[in-house]
Amino acid sequence: MFDKNARNLMKTDIRETDDAKAYRFAVELPGFEKDEIHVDVQDGYLTVSAEKGLDKDEENKKGRVLRQERYSGACSRSFYVGDDVRSKKLKGGDVKPEDVKDKYESGVLTVLIPKEEPKKLTSSSKIAIE
Repeated sequence: MFDKNARNLMKTDIRETDDAKAYRFAVELPGFEKDEIHVDVQDGYLTVSAEKGLDKDEENKKGRVLRQERYSGACSRSFYVGDDVRSKKLKGGDVKPEDVKDKYESGVLTVLIPKEEPKKLTSSSKIAIE
């Protein structure tokens, strides 16, 4: 159900925080419970996935269904957030799972990803020649 419409379902805003030290992802996931949502950081990609199932309890439902618009299935979106993914080299600026902060409230998942700080050169500009 979600394959073609995942982008429409998982609308996302990405902003830089006011202090310019992180990126804030706001992912709309209406109708999902907190335990149905998964956030993963691997190989430089942030992946947000959600899976929804319909209630299997048919005993309390009486009458025939005339229209059913509730959905079930899984959806997923990935965003590049890391360094040098193609060569699989781990650098100091790669995003680690423990650095990611997330919160789910009122149908919106907010994920905070720290930005890589630019590497600073030492004060000396002299380079030794081998």
